[in-house]
Amino acid sequence: MIRSLLVANRAEIARRIVRTCRDLGIATVAVHSDADAGAPHAREADTAVRLPGDAPADTYLRGDLLVKAALAAGADAVHPGYGFLSEHADFARAVRNAGLVWVGPPPEAMEAMASKTRAKEIMRKAGVPLLDAIDPAEATADDLPLLVKAAAGGGGRGMRVVRELDALPAELDSARAEAASAFGDGEIFVEPYMEGARHVEVQVFADTHGTVWTLGTRDCSLQRRHQKVIEEAPAPGLDEELRRTLAESAADAARAIGYEGAGTVEFLVSPAGRAYFLEMNTRLQVEHPVTEEIYGLDLVALQLRIAEGEPLDAEPPAPRGHAVEARLYAEDPARDWRPQTGIMHRLEIAGPRVDSGPADGDAIGVHYDPMLAKVIAVAPTRAEAVRRLAHGLERARIHGPVTNRELLVRVLRHPEFEAARMDTGFLERHLAELTAAASDDDEAASLAALAAALADAARRPGTATVAGRLGGWRNVPSQPQLRSYRAEPGGTEHEVRYRLTRDGLLAEGMPDVRVLGAEAGLDATPGRAAAPGRVVLDVAGARRTFEVTAYGDRRYVDTPRGGHVFTALPRFPDPTARAEPGSLLAPMPGTVVRVAEVAVGDRVEAGQPLLWLEAMKMEHRVTAPAAGVLTALHATTGRQVEVGALLAVVAAGE
Repeated sequence: MIRSLLVANRAEIARRIVRTCRDLGIATVAVHSDADAGAPHAREADTAVRLPGDAPADTYLRGDLLVKAALAAGADAVHPGYGFLSEHADFARAVRNAGLVWVGPPPEAMEAMASKTRAKEIMRKAGVPLLDAIDPAEATADDLPLLVKAAAGGGGRGMRVVRELDALPAELDSARAEAASAFGDGEIFVEPYMEGARHVEVQVFADTHGTVWTLGTRDCSLQRRHQKVIEEAPAPGLDEELRRTLAESAADAARAIGYEGAGTVEFLVSPAGRAYFLEMNTRLQVEHPVTEEIYGLDLVALQLRIAEGEPLDAEPPAPRGHAVEARLYAEDPARDWRPQTGIMHRLEIAGPRVDSGPADGDAIGVHYDPMLAKVIAVAPTRAEAVRRLAHGLERARIHGPVTNRELLVRVLRHPEFEAARMDTGFLERHLAELTAAASDDDEAASLAALAAALADAARRPGTATVAGRLGGWRNVPSQPQLRSYRAEPGGTEHEVRYRLTRDGLLAEGMPDVRVLGAEAGLDATPGRAAAPGRVVLDVAGARRTFEVTAYGDRRYVDTPRGGHVFTALPRFPDPTARAEPGSLLAPMPGTVVRVAEVAVGDRVEAGQPLLWLEAMKMEHRVTAPAAGVLTALHATTGRQVEVGALLAVVAAGE
């Protein structure tokens, strides 16, 4: 029996494992980097052990330190979660050699699937259908498009889609470099890239007594940069024959390597309905909650019982209903998925299940994955589950870094997604429309900006209401009050002009808007127009409520129809806050991982890559803003930079 478990991970999955252990009566040990010293997973475990440093390479990727921590804290088992060392056979061996229980598959099974090239050889012998690899030296235009993939690791690192043969050599080099940096293994391979295909996977569980379960299917086709964004179970629109093929192939894959514990076999499903083996993840998946919800199982508890040697039932329970999960990321989809950092002041999502990493007040840094939370909705039908998830996200209170919340809501309400007509290219194909500011949002943003201005007026010292600030209805200023805000992200500026008259508040450009006060029974204070945290407007006869929260110069305006974020602009901008023309400023905090072979004085072309930044486990290419001469280069490999740091300067022209 496991009595004390060390969780060799952080954030959401660590909290998830701790929660199950608490229910099972198992004591927990957390590990934390210096950056995570105050993180929820470290606070919620019974014991916490410090891993000195911030970077993953110095902390969560140090197997020796993790084993030492488990022994020092008196743990008798280790659960790796997902990511980090969860699929490293050597770490699993080190745990076992230390006399600890490894909550995962045998190291030999992990090694068999660690290399995608070797895994495909094993699957071919087991009769599992798969795509044939292509020798890049012999690739022709007829083979296009191609997919370059890292043999080790996952998460979209070291993966490139090639649509022009001339671009293949450069993409091969780039993929090798990224794979070597991310996984310590630069091996890559090339296979056909299937347009319009879906990413479908099967959850498997195997005990130590020979029983193998397949727990239905999950569709994970909604991806950005080959990383999943929305997942659901069961995968919609598959006929029974295809479902049977997927289940049998997944079970064959598990048996072929003597698998034990939780694993996921991933497939590519062609538009014609044929399945091809992609890879097997020898761990718990991020998207496991959708399977839990429809099968009524705790998959972490199941992992622990298998590790203790308990047998599975002969057959798994029958599934019921439909579940959909959305990953909430700290990123800006409209700006090349740029990761975002800062303080998460408030993260409140009511209704659906939420598995989150940070708590209110936590700092979101650059060292780790940008995922903030997983939001899961379950219902009897797919349509109901999708609607519940969109509604829950729309009403969420998310006060902190920019997130992909709006994109998630728009995807869930997109006609193609609602009709289950999605594939791995969905987000790339629809990104422009999903991130564009819709025309019907203009009024909503303007009203939200007005609400922010009224709340700011009520927030000024010495008053709690707009009417009080202006001396009631009798002391009426002759000139309109002016406030300016910049919408985040996007940068659209909203100039709000309003004034109080004997007939109430008038907002320029909004003739049908008035502030509701005591006369509407909303407050007992005479003449109350707005409070610092709440503004109620009558818009053409319809009552609209706005909750306004301020943190420094940021204003978060929440409504039942979605949230808005503004930066309050000063009346007089700082004239020194300008950069030299052609300056390349760091778009995010991160580490320079590569610098192109260029030197000061070289001529560069518009869009030419100059350097690569790594932040939140993703690489971001920084390119020349225009054709010209490189007049300064301040970036060096390994340098850590803050957002706005000057990296290079390109003087446009000849």
